[in-house]
Amino acid sequence: MGFRRAAMAASMLVLLAGPVPAQFTTLDGAQDGAASPAIAAPAPCGDQPLVIARMNWPSAVLLAEIHARLLAAELGCDARVTPGDPAATASSMGSTGQPAVAPELWVNRIADVWNGAMEAQMVRSAAPTYAETTFEGWFMPAYMGGNGAAAPAAAALPEILGPLSPGTPIRFISCPLDWACSVINRNLVRAHGIERLVEIVEPANRFEMDRMIAEAVNRREPFLFYYWQPNAVLAQLDFIALDMGAYDESAMKCLAGRTCSTPAASTFAPDLVVIALAERVFIDLPQVAGYFQRASLPLVEMNRLLAQLNQPGATPEAVADGFVAERGEIWRAWLDNGLPQ
Repeated sequence: MGFRRAAMAASMLVLLAGPVPAQFTTLDGAQDGAASPAIAAPAPCGDQPLVIARMNWPSAVLLAEIHARLLAAELGCDARVTPGDPAATASSMGSTGQPAVAPELWVNRIADVWNGAMEAQMVRSAAPTYAETTFEGWFMPAYMGGNGAAAPAAAALPEILGPLSPGTPIRFISCPLDWACSVINRNLVRAHGIERLVEIVEPANRFEMDRMIAEAVNRREPFLFYYWQPNAVLAQLDFIALDMGAYDESAMKCLAGRTCSTPAASTFAPDLVVIALAERVFIDLPQVAGYFQRASLPLVEMNRLLAQLNQPGATPEAVADGFVAERGEIWRAWLDNGLPQ
C-alpha cells in the first residue's frame, strides 16, 4: 500500500508540473539531473501595464504615442497612454508611482510639486526630453546665411546685416508686447549693437507673428525674428538658428528688465524639460529605465514631426507610426544594450 500511495503521489506531481520533455527523462521516467530546463527570464516591463502620461500639447502627445509603440514592439510591454496634466501628473507620480512615465515634463513650471516628489524619492529624471536645453532664440531665413551650412553668430550681426540693406533697417520680428521676450529682445538688440540696422516689430499676437514671418519668407525679404522650439514653423520653412553665445545669468537679469542701462549679450535661459520616471521603474524595470535614459530627441526632429502633424488629415497616431517606421536611425540608439546608464 505504501508503495502504491508513493507511486500515485509521484504521478500527481508529474501531472501538476506538466509533461517532462523526453530528452530530460531516463527509461524509468526520472529526470536526468545532468540537464535541467532553463528558467524563463522576467519580462522587461513586468506583469503590469506600463502607463505613459500624454500631456495636452502636440509635442508631448507625439512623444507619448511614439514611446508606447516602441516599448510594445521592441520590449514587449503592455504600454498604455493616459491623459496627463503637468502638476497633476507629477503629484500622482510622487504619491502613487502612477503613471510610470511622463515623457515631456517642464519641471520649472511645477517646481514645488516636482521637488516634493523628488524629496520623497518617488520620481526621478531619466534624461532630458530634448538633446538641447535652450528653447528660445533668434533665427534668420536660410537664404540669408549660406543655405544653413553653419550657424552665424549673433555677435557677427553688424557685419552680416550691414551690406544687406544699406541705409535701410531690416525688420526684426519680435514677440507680442505683453510677452517677457519682447523686453529681452529689445535689450539684446542693443547688446549686439544693431539698433540702427533693424526695425523691431512687435506683433499683436502669435497668429500675426506667424503671418509676418511667412509673408517675409514669401517675399524673400532679409529679416530676423525671435521664436521658440519645439515648433512646426521652424521645420515648415527653411531657417537658421543664430548662435547666441553662452548663457550669462547676471546679464540675463538685466536683459529682462525694462531699465537695463548697460545690456550685455547672453543666450536665453535654459529650461529643464525631462523624461520623468516613477522611481519604481529604475528599481523594478531597469531595461525600461535604460531605454528612457537614452531617449533624448533632437529639437529639429520634433520640429519635423510637428510640421507633419500640421498637414491636413494628420493624426498623432499616424505621425508616431511614421516615426517608428522611418526613423530607426534615431530610436534604435534608445534600445542599445537595454541597461540603464
